[in-house]
Amino acid sequence: MILCAGESLIDMVPQDGVFRPLAGGAVYNTAIALGRLGIETGYLWPISTDPFGAQIMAPLAEAGVNTDLCPRTDRLTTLALVTLTNGEARYSFYDEGSAGRMLRSEDIPPLPDSVTTLFAGGISLVPDPCGATLEGLIAAHHARLPVMIDPNIRPFFIKDANAYRGRLSRLLPMADIVKMSADDLEWLYPDRSPEEGARRILESGPKLVLVTGGEAGARALWSGETIHAPALRTRVADTIGAGDTFNAGVLASLERQGLLSKEALAAITPDQIRAALTLGAQAAAITVSRPGANPPWAYEMPA
Repeated sequence: MILCAGESLIDMVPQDGVFRPLAGGAVYNTAIALGRLGIETGYLWPISTDPFGAQIMAPLAEAGVNTDLCPRTDRLTTLALVTLTNGEARYSFYDEGSAGRMLRSEDIPPLPDSVTTLFAGGISLVPDPCGATLEGLIAAHHARLPVMIDPNIRPFFIKDANAYRGRLSRLLPMADIVKMSADDLEWLYPDRSPEEGARRILESGPKLVLVTGGEAGARALWSGETIHAPALRTRVADTIGAGDTFNAGVLASLERQGLLSKEALAAITPDQIRAALTLGAQAAAITVSRPGANPPWAYEMPA
């Protein structure tokens, strides 16, 4: 089971002059997408007992995602107010004292043996106590489990840039796979080109560093020659959940190829990497073609 640990929230998405509440969150979206693609998936994040919590739980159940590790709490659900500019999403977060923000290490039970891979990222890595809790979770399990991290950096959510760069400097070397957008790399390494930043991450320990660039497609840096995969042409409704779905497509491909182990990732081949990038791009193309974070089901994917 791929365990996705990180934020779920309610995206308040503009529609016809009002805001429509939709379940979302970077790691939550990846968990939903993995479940819809038919991959055995678990989710770890506190879920509120408020009405929004029920709205968050329903798609997880529909996608077959295991939520046994999700603590329930009376704290309120995080809200993200979304504004769209030419289809590009921007966010304002209402997060102080929320259900997820207050996640502590004692809230997490021992991971079951069914967990074979750990995925984490998003704004859940930024504030404390939840950021420190997820850092501890990764530190405790990265030696045994393959780890994928997507920081999905939202600069306006980060109050102490130096502290967060410090956290990422500890976390990224513990990952086997790191996904960064070009914007992420520019924020993390403002004095370097995105290529130089990605190389620096790769040199710190991960086996794969995946860099996405919207219409520019995706590329994978690893021990061999950089591998490129083009973005698929589609009519864009908005970009909400695009990168999260790309992550799910990559993980789904690696799982189906039998590559989600430390040993297999160390011996990965160019064709295997290209297949993972391609599935990620295919899944993301479907997501951006329709409003909101609405990842594809397996039957909607190309044969």
